[in-house]
Amino acid sequence: MEGDGPTFELSPVQARTLALLRRPEEPFIHDPDQVTALDRRAREGVAELSERLGGEQLWVSKHFLAKVHGCEVNHLLPDDFAWRPATAAGFVAHRAIELHVNWRGTPTPGEVVDDAIARIADESSGRGDYVAGISESDRAALRSRAIERVTRFVQDFPPLDLRAHPMLEASLKWRPEGCVELGGKADLVMGRRQGRESRVLIIDFKTGGRAAVHRDDLRFYALLETLVAGVPPRRLVTYYLDYGECEVEDVTIELLRASLDRTLAGIAVHAELAVEQRPPTLRPGRACRWCAVIGTCAEGRAHLGTDGDDDPS
Repeated sequence: MEGDGPTFELSPVQARTLALLRRPEEPFIHDPDQVTALDRRAREGVAELSERLGGEQLWVSKHFLAKVHGCEVNHLLPDDFAWRPATAAGFVAHRAIELHVNWRGTPTPGEVVDDAIARIADESSGRGDYVAGISESDRAALRSRAIERVTRFVQDFPPLDLRAHPMLEASLKWRPEGCVELGGKADLVMGRRQGRESRVLIIDFKTGGRAAVHRDDLRFYALLETLVAGVPPRRLVTYYLDYGECEVEDVTIELLRASLDRTLAGIAVHAELAVEQRPPTLRPGRACRWCAVIGTCAEGRAHLGTDGDDDPS
């Protein structure tokens, strides 16, 4: 957060979160030589892997990396994703929060959710088609879930200071030479880029319980920000809407190197499986409950018998 922040009284949960988001007075600058070396290693790694991919145009996102480092059998399956109220509530809530931040006056969560649903229904996209054609019962379920998330954000997250240049659904893309492109869309990015000082804050909003992959997701966004801007972000925050709590991690060069290792390793595994035809390894995990072949996968069914019911969003 930048500036003096809000002047009205915050709730205890808002004050606790704001204290974790504030930028320290002492500026922090990463070693430029280490950042340059990271960029060079990323470009060299992508160039080498592009040769192994045989020209396949590969889009690498946080979801791609979660799948390829999970069950390799699931990774190779065709994408049969279908929207439903539980999964669509996330992007509707994010759009509604964006509207709420920039709305004149004080709209209710229901007002911004209804406006978000109407705007998304007009989009020429898969999710636009889903929202436009949704049944009344599914629309009611979608609206209810989205309003709940927006309400939790409004009540528990500190008000966004517009002087901190907040960007919701902020896209980042990095395409070096070769056939690989890295990209993603962070829920919230705050802070102005200024010289080589690390000032940017990247925040992901989650419902349900904690998962290790949430931290991996944010580290991937930190790597993207570094490769695109040439300056690492300052801090990564996973905010759990159901709990009003967040996990915070300061960005270090070691963190960025580890994220790059994970990214390049994921691309390499994909090349082994999709191009070099290595047999995939079955690894039961939290993705089993959404897998298309769970009906015939004994290992996956056995895993679900003991796995907790955590929300994937």
